[in-house]
Amino acid sequence: MRNKAVVLLSGGLDSATTLYLAQDKGFDVYALIFDYGQRHGREVAQARAIARRAKCSFQVNKIVLPWKGSSLLDGARPVPRGRCGRRGIPSTYVPARNTIFISFALSYAESIGAQRIFIGANALDYSGYPDCRPRYFKAWQGLARLATKGGVEGAPVKIETPLLHFKKSRIIRLGMKLGVPYEMTWSCYQGAKNPCGRCDSCLLRARGFKEAGAEDPALRCES
Repeated sequence: MRNKAVVLLSGGLDSATTLYLAQDKGFDVYALIFDYGQRHGREVAQARAIARRAKCSFQVNKIVLPWKGSSLLDGARPVPRGRCGRRGIPSTYVPARNTIFISFALSYAESIGAQRIFIGANALDYSGYPDCRPRYFKAWQGLARLATKGGVEGAPVKIETPLLHFKKSRIIRLGMKLGVPYEMTWSCYQGAKNPCGRCDSCLLRARGFKEAGAEDPALRCES
């Protein structure tokens, strides 16, 4: 019987790569997808499709963050464009989002007897979010030891961040080796038919494919 792992799946490039990497490591993957009131449903739809393609178990959790506090939750606030590489935390930061997601994942992992939680966080090519830093995940591992039955009994769920120190281009090259269907992933903060090409996420993705020397298949499919 294979070991179980919960994978946080957003439908984006990094999380899809993480899912395929967890499978490559031999884990029986249980994908956890969140519909948290983001400004479009495209990424949730793509996450479902990716999980089906990977033939792994998945579930979508719908949660409500009525206080908003982010341009990804509030359609009246514009999504910043062309600010890639600038300092400061952008308006697309969703307050404590990873903390909320990992809390759900930790509960889910304990309930199904999973030994790992995989999250595709990245501390290099990212937008300045405070909950994507190495010390944040180190603190979470300490909490998993302190606040769970498995942790108290000496077998805490381990939180894996395999892409944390990878450049986007390295992630893409790894994903291509693993057969990740990048044409199915969605990175844009907007929910139009085609990626906007100007938000932080689109710019980081475009730079990653360029540095990897590869064409983005999602753009080819949308053309």
